[in-house]
Order: sequence, then structure tokens, then C-alpha cells
Amino acid sequence: MELLTLARPSGHGVTGVLHERGLIQGPALGLSALHDTMQVLSEIPAHELRQRIDRAPDSSFSVHPTVRLQAPYLHPRKIWGIGINYAEHAADLGAAVPEGEPASFIKGDHTIIGDGDQIPLPAQSGRVTAEAELGLVIGRYCRNVDVHQALSYVWGACAILDQTAEDILMRNPRYLTRAKNFPGFFSFGPGITPVNELLERNGGRLEDVVVSTVLNGQPIHTNTVANMLFPPAYLVAFHSQVMPLFPGDILSTGTPGAVSVKPGDIVSARISGLTELANSVVSS
Repeated sequence: MELLTLARPSGHGVTGVLHERGLIQGPALGLSALHDTMQVLSEIPAHELRQRIDRAPDSSFSVHPTVRLQAPYLHPRKIWGIGINYAEHAADLGAAVPEGEPASFIKGDHTIIGDGDQIPLPAQSGRVTAEAELGLVIGRYCRNVDVHQALSYVWGACAILDQTAEDILMRNPRYLTRAKNFPGFFSFGPGITPVNELLERNGGRLEDVVVSTVLNGQPIHTNTVANMLFPPAYLVAFHSQVMPLFPGDILSTGTPGAVSVKPGDIVSARISGLTELANSVVSS
């Protein structure tokens, strides 16, 4: 099951779910036409949505849908990014490995694009990199939670491409916010998959999820969640102690490695158990 937003000419997307039976749209699941995907996350737990799908008649599903998708939603309360969460990536950058606490930052929602959209290279930068990451999508209010309960607050997972104006960042690490926040610098989707389904597709272990940054069809950097310095449950718990996490908030858990991109490139986030996310790169 994958929670999606279907693009419409009006600009207001329609929630849908891709399932082994086909594509089903929100109204067939008891959702109003005005329900967006972030509302579904906040109001309907993944197991309840699965029950609604199971009860739906076969006639509600499009078996061979031809639809265009957009980002699952456009206005989360916040996006937390995690820097240098694999030791190997730190070595690539010549950066110090964070000790004791994750290195995190926040991105604005103006950076959001979806699968198939274009990443525009900003005029201020001469070197932009893209990073594949596993994303965690919060499903319910989360504040000061214990690490052992943290994943129960996560509705689902998604693929992410996180972009950085690396030359700006290298001039001064205090420029991190600017380097991370140009339009098109956060792609996520194509949809959101419940965490338990991601686990089922990876032998029951989140640690076995494989994350790859792919450039023009070629995997360049690959690693597993087991090699994260700060695992997903810890990241949720830690950041819930910084500030409240709300339904639809996204934690981008760090990359196995970045690739430098130029106009004409296709960059992808390939994560075992999730649909691949891909974007083209263009001049601004």
C-alpha cells in the first residue's frame, strides 16, 4: 500500500492509494474530495486505511492507471534533515563524525518537489549535490517520546532526495540553512508506505533497508540503515525532545553519499521496499 497524491489541472491534488489490486482514489475510501494526503496521515492510522481498502469492491480500483503524481503534500509543519549520519559519508566530505548527538537542520516547505519534477540549479551556486535518504513521516503528535516507542508515532516511510549548494556550504558551515533551502532542494515520494509494510519487504528489520544514491541509472553510494550513526527510532525520539513533531512532519535520516549534479542529469533515491524516486536536473 502506497499513499499518493494524484495531480489535477486545477492544482488541487487528489489522494489515492496504490495497492496490489490497483489504484483507488480517496472518495472510494470515504474521503471527501477536499481531503489531502496530510489530513489522511493525521486522521486515519495506516491499519485503518488498510481495512478500508480491504472492504472496497474491485470496481473501485483502476488496474492499469495512467496518472501523474505530485509530491504527497506541500506544507508540512517542518522538515528535519540529518547531516552526516553515516561514517563513510563523513569521510567523503572530510568532515568530523558527530559525537553523541545528531547534526540536524530544518528546511522550508518551498523546497518541496515530487517524483518526476525538475531540480533547478540556483544561480548562486556552482556545485549542487543530491543525496538519497530514507524519510520518516510522522502520523500523530509526538513530544518527549521514548526511543522504544518512537516508531509507533511514524505513519510511514518515503524516498527523499535532499539537495545542497555544496560550494556555499564549504565556504562556511554557518551557511548551512542557505545551502539547503533553494527551491527544488527537497524531493519526496512518489508516495508514503506504512512502516510495517517496509519492514515486511526487508525481512522484518528496518536495519536491513538499503539506501542508494543513483545518478543516471548508476548507483554511486549505497549503505544500509544498520550503519547509521543514529538509527531512525533514536532520531524521532531525540527530535521530539527538541520540539513537538506533528502529523506530516518529515525526518530525512541522512544519506550514504552525495553526487554532484548538472543540467541533463537524472538523480534517483533507490530504497529497498519503496518505489524509486527520480528527478531531472535543469538550469534555473
